[in-house]
Amino acid sequence: MEAKKNPLSMQIDPALFEAATEDEKRQADVMSESTTFFKDGMRKLMKNPLAVGSIIVLLFIILTITIAPLVVPYSYSDIIKVNGKRDRSNKNLAAFEYSEMEQKYIDEGGEVFPHIMGTDSLGRDYFIRVVYGARISLIVGLFASILVLIIGVIYGSIAGYTGGRTDLIMMRIVDIIYSLPDMLIIILLATVLRVRSSVLGRYGQTCSRPDFDDQE
Repeated sequence: MEAKKNPLSMQIDPALFEAATEDEKRQADVMSESTTFFKDGMRKLMKNPLAVGSIIVLLFIILTITIAPLVVPYSYSDIIKVNGKRDRSNKNLAAFEYSEMEQKYIDEGGEVFPHIMGTDSLGRDYFIRVVYGARISLIVGLFASILVLIIGVIYGSIAGYTGGRTDLIMMRIVDIIYSLPDMLIIILLATVLRVRSSVLGRYGQTCSRPDFDDQE
C-alpha cells in the first residue's frame, strides 16, 4: 500500500524515497566531465597503440639524427682514417667490425669509434650516412606536408566560398588527380622539369656572348 503524507505533518514525504523509474534513471546519468578539444584528442590518441608506437619511433629517429652527428666522429662523405692515415682495409666491413689497421691501433691503446652499420666499398661509415639521409628525408617530408597543407587550404577555401559550379568543377579536378597513381604524376613532373631545364640551358648557351667574354 502506497504511503501518504499528512498535509499538516512535518515529516519527510515518503514519496521521495520511492524507486526511480527507468526514464528517471536515464535522465540522472552522470555526464562526462568537461574537457578541451586537445585533451579529448590526446585521450583518443593514447587509446590507439599503433599511433602511440609510431610517435615513439618517430621521436627516437628525430633524437638519433640530432645527437648522432655530435657523437660520431665521421661525416657523410668522410673516408675513414686511422690516426690520420688512410685505411684501405676498412671496405665493406660488417656491423661493429674493425679493419686490420683499426684493430692494430686499438691494441696499441688507441680509440676507434665502432662502425654501427659497417662500411661501404669506399670505406665510409654506413650509420652516419643513414643519419644524414634520414635528416634529408624528414625535412623533405615536412616541407612537402606544409606545402600540401597550404595548397589544400587555399584551394578548398576557394571552392567552399564560391560554391556552385566552381566548387563542382574544382572538386572534379581533385577527383581526377586522386584517380591517377602518384608515381605517374611524379614521372610526368620529372619529365617536364627536365625538358624545361634543358631548354633553358640551350637558350642560355645561345644567348652567351663569347666576344664580350674574351674582351674581359
